[in-house]
Amino acid sequence: MPVETLPEVDFAAASSRLDAAHPREILAWAIERYHPKLMMATAFGPEGCVLLHLLAEIQPGVRVINLDTGYQFDETLQLRDRIATRYGIEVELIRPDTTVAEYEAMHAGPLYATHPDQCCRDRKMIPLRRAIVGYDGWISAIRADQSNDRGRAEIVQWDAKFGLVKINPLLRWTKRDVWAFIVTNDVPYNRLHDQGYPSIGCWPCTRAVAAGEDERAGRWAGQAKTECGLHSLDSSQL
Repeated sequence: MPVETLPEVDFAAASSRLDAAHPREILAWAIERYHPKLMMATAFGPEGCVLLHLLAEIQPGVRVINLDTGYQFDETLQLRDRIATRYGIEVELIRPDTTVAEYEAMHAGPLYATHPDQCCRDRKMIPLRRAIVGYDGWISAIRADQSNDRGRAEIVQWDAKFGLVKINPLLRWTKRDVWAFIVTNDVPYNRLHDQGYPSIGCWPCTRAVAAGEDERAGRWAGQAKTECGLHSLDSSQL
């Protein structure tokens, strides 16, 4: 969708004005400008759960999706049910065209170990591409201190990869900020976080981390890969 079809916004100015704002204020700004053509994608990480808590307070009608690759932990899907019970928000599961069994049969086995970028593209990126049709903006739960790509993000930016305005309300928060909010507000979170999993994706590509390791060290451990592609600045990954 061309930028000019969207509500006219100076992204740089908006990011500058909102840079020190509370995530609640950033969400309210996004909702005022883009809802009902605003959506959120969540993997049910602690940051996403914080945003779901805030959306429940501000506008629970925002569409929220989860990219269900078929490789998610049971604890992640159980958290979806707990979120629905607590907030009345039914996070929509977006699935690929093929089941895990069909997909692995097509490729003579799982691709997550040998071709992880293709696996992410087929089971996350392409389904997201379909899910965003008709929307003008999407909310992400990234923090700037999580990775190099995320560190170059802005509070409000044009996401050329998906043709949407991307809003990052938690960009300036730290891990400590996120967990302080969760504890203070009794926000539901994935029980795997209590078992040494600070960042949780698909079970074949996620491991617990040791003391002192980076919080994303358990994602695609032993590989150069650090992102599934959703938040990478490399547009070739779609």
